[in-house]
Amino acid sequence: MPDRAARIIAFLAATPWAGAERAPLAGDASPRRYERLRDPESGATAVLMDAPPGPGEDVRPFERLARHLRDMGLSAPEILASDAEAGLLLIEDLGDALFIRRTAEAPEQEETLYRAAADVLVELQRHPAPALETPTPQQLAAMTDLAFTHYAAAITGPCDEMVMERFQSRFADILGEVLSAAPVLALRDYHAENLLWLERRAGAARVGLLDFQDAILTHPAYDLVSLLQDARRDVSPAIEQATIAHYIARTGSDPQRLATACAVLGVQRNLRILGVFARLARERDKPRYLDLLPRVWKHLARGLDHPALAGVADTLWREIPQPSPQAVAKLSRRP
Repeated sequence: MPDRAARIIAFLAATPWAGAERAPLAGDASPRRYERLRDPESGATAVLMDAPPGPGEDVRPFERLARHLRDMGLSAPEILASDAEAGLLLIEDLGDALFIRRTAEAPEQEETLYRAAADVLVELQRHPAPALETPTPQQLAAMTDLAFTHYAAAITGPCDEMVMERFQSRFADILGEVLSAAPVLALRDYHAENLLWLERRAGAARVGLLDFQDAILTHPAYDLVSLLQDARRDVSPAIEQATIAHYIARTGSDPQRLATACAVLGVQRNLRILGVFARLARERDKPRYLDLLPRVWKHLARGLDHPALAGVADTLWREIPQPSPQAVAKLSRRP
């Protein structure tokens, strides 16, 4: 028996789930694996998170933040058992009602779901944040390098490092203006494939939270952008406007400043996503992410129309190619 399988069996043997039936669950862009455990007698379920220790993989942030979020009254999974050294967690099963499925099955509920998701962000702002990294404008600007080195380079050839550095310097100045707002807890991957609808719960707790181990402290609009500029599904203008209006009503945010922050942070996020998805396709053999690039590009192009991005828009239009069929074909070829 491989060592990993034996470690998992030993981990489960020390819990009430030793005899549970195990079935794989769909994973995400990370090396983590998930299994649903089912008690054959009671029918109760739990989820096994298998994150073999390695670069970028550590279950302790997930465990710590899950407890923090639950203490706030939000619906992060309860931690049932932990072997952090081995990268194993047994967590509460929050079900399968992902936003991306629920909105497809019951589109009339979409506005309710997105308002509740905005309420989660309000709660994050109302409570003291844990000690986490607070990226500087320069660090956030540097995170866009993947758009040049993995996305554009695969389509048009190696990027000019001087051009990239000049862009990042100018973009850092723009981000600096936006990041003058007090930072709050941002879960980062706050989108329809990481949120679950828990209709039997109340208020913001109706939103199940799945992916938050990479949380940071940053601008309050960061997760709002992640929610509404979703790479995985189209959010209609009506739902976007209604969600933003609800968020403004709950937080008292200045509409114009919020719109500027959403545009600037949207460009930062979508540049990075272009690069991440290109890397996943080329280096990890996950070509399904290429299908999402046109939507990401649409979000990026929309953000670049905002006056706040005027100082960098020309560079990006020139250096970051549109994901045409020909461009995507180049991205589908592994290096």
